[in-house]
Amino acid sequence: MDWSRDTETFSVPLSSLPMDWSRDTETFSIPLSHKMPYSRGMRVHIDSEKCQGHNRCYALAPELFDVDDYGTAHVLGDGTVPPELADKARLAIANCPELAISSTDD
Repeated sequence: MDWSRDTETFSVPLSSLPMDWSRDTETFSIPLSHKMPYSRGMRVHIDSEKCQGHNRCYALAPELFDVDDYGTAHVLGDGTVPPELADKARLAIANCPELAISSTDD
């Protein structure tokens, strides 16, 4: 398969596609302009109404989360997650017992 980014299109052999593409050609080409847009990164959010102060997010990723005087967690800055901390962010999201943490891709 030719997945080169140096050309205007990339081609995939029809035999590698999961369905029968009864066409006259042997490859299926897609313009690179139709590729998924680049994601700038992850951003985390905390629903303060759901947060019960378990602080697992802060324990797992203190670079991304902090807690106030009442024990309620909040994100640091605007919630943007540097690429090197994305795994820690996902771990914090997975470990929140109240499901108060969510993420979006920019």
